[in-house]
Amino acid sequence: MRLKISSLLATAALALSACDCCTDECLDASGQGALAAAQAAAAEEACTPGTVADFVDNVGDRVFFDFDRSQVRPEGLETLKRQAAWLSTYSNYVVTINGHCDKRGTTEYNLALGERRANAAKEKLVAFGVDANRMKVVSYGKNRPIVEQDGSEWAYQQNRVAITVLD
Repeated sequence: MRLKISSLLATAALALSACDCCTDECLDASGQGALAAAQAAAAEEACTPGTVADFVDNVGDRVFFDFDRSQVRPEGLETLKRQAAWLSTYSNYVVTINGHCDKRGTTEYNLALGERRANAAKEKLVAFGVDANRMKVVSYGKNRPIVEQDGSEWAYQQNRVAITVLD
């Protein structure tokens, strides 16, 4: 038993003596180490109103569509209402709405469908009061999948989307 305790104490002492960040200069005012302080700052940035992270995490940047459709679904309409409110508050941003499709269909058809999806999202944002001059649309069709299209319905659904990107 004494050997275990002695061994444990020796290991702890060795660890403390090897620690370069146990001095006052490595600790911030709250007593956190540099890594912990950086992690806390990153978490605070993600929660800062008006940031891209705020938009993506708290508002939502994606509107999903049904197969071969460009009509905004009810849950997408709610997302677009939140986006419009946020964009009205933070009018310094312009946005690009990227339209995407799953891999089914021809490249040409999906480019057109992606454009219709992006425009459908844009039209709703305009209807909710966002200036059309602050928005542009881009269609990627099936050329830039959001997730790997392994043939599962879940993957197809993730790729049938319009994504609002803050510029």
